[in-house]
Amino acid sequence: MEAVRTLMEKYWINKGKEKELYQKTRREMNRYRRFFTEHLGWNLINNERVLKLEKLPAHAESFMGITAFTEIRDYCIFCALLIFLEDKEDGEQFLLSELVAMVEAQLQESLEIDWTMFHQRKSLVRALHFAEERGLLEVYEGSSENVANGMEHEVLYENTGLSRYFAVNFGYSISNFKSWRDFEKEQMKELETDRGHVRTHRVYRQLASAPGMYWDSSENADSIYLKNQRQWIGKYLGEYLGGSLHIHKNAAFFVVEEENRFGEVHPRENAVSEVCLNVCAELRERIIDQEVKRRADDCVEISREQFREVLSACKEECQKAWSKEFREMTLLKLEDVIVAYMKSWMMAKETEEEILLYPAVGKLTGVYPREFLEREETYE
Repeated sequence: MEAVRTLMEKYWINKGKEKELYQKTRREMNRYRRFFTEHLGWNLINNERVLKLEKLPAHAESFMGITAFTEIRDYCIFCALLIFLEDKEDGEQFLLSELVAMVEAQLQESLEIDWTMFHQRKSLVRALHFAEERGLLEVYEGSSENVANGMEHEVLYENTGLSRYFAVNFGYSISNFKSWRDFEKEQMKELETDRGHVRTHRVYRQLASAPGMYWDSSENADSIYLKNQRQWIGKYLGEYLGGSLHIHKNAAFFVVEEENRFGEVHPRENAVSEVCLNVCAELRERIIDQEVKRRADDCVEISREQFREVLSACKEECQKAWSKEFREMTLLKLEDVIVAYMKSWMMAKETEEEILLYPAVGKLTGVYPREFLEREETYE
């Protein structure tokens, strides 16, 4: 099970950087290959340089992006960097100026490049830093950070050769794809020709790599498959990942046991997680009391004004136990932080006027014991 969690948590295991972990995981992983390929439909790269599980999601979600990137330009520059590295031999050195010239040529038809603009140089720095962190290239002389101050700073890099394993190899052409929706359209075509395997992979992937799985109708084909196969799905996920399958009317969650947790988890020991638990508890009470109405699919549409009322009530009740940062936040700032966190865990979706709350809001809630809050008040 440890090998499975390691491959799930890490983007890859680089033998050159983590030799002991690489060898340990490689010895164990053959016992789990069938789980990856048959149930999840994921490819396992196993060679003398890296171990990598290509974790394709069932559906694209905003939290699945590269968190270090803040603009579309960052991704464009990074893709151009990957193309540049494809033509380099392992261990071959190159200058930043050489890379920059290629990036300009590669992107000139789709993106305006002006390195005199600070925010564009920062995009380049973010792409370079991410490539360094992933081990795609190494700095031989100089520093990528200096690029933010001007393009006159030269840097010498060395290609590690790992870039050839970074991108996923699809079994179909994506050259004409325009957005993530094209990938899901292709998946639907596969479903029509190979209904059983594609649906199995999609359900297992959603439960294993996303916070939850939702459906809005009892006729939803994926939910029907899940309910019919719940015994086996729960068995295999529990055996290999260490947790339990929870199925509700319009949602399902695979809840990992505390001793087996890996990667990013909720809740965890940080301030925003605690505050979110308080907010979810308050929302759940209001839903039970029918102060806000629950739809047939167990989702709740709540106005921003109502949501701020919930935040205000939570702050008044619980702020004595909150961190200094959250105690001093304005209500609008608190709304931004909590909504962003809830979106990243598939608890909410927002529009300009409303916030749509998903069933996960009622799944995990948290309140402080009354005596704890009274003690905090005494210490003020």
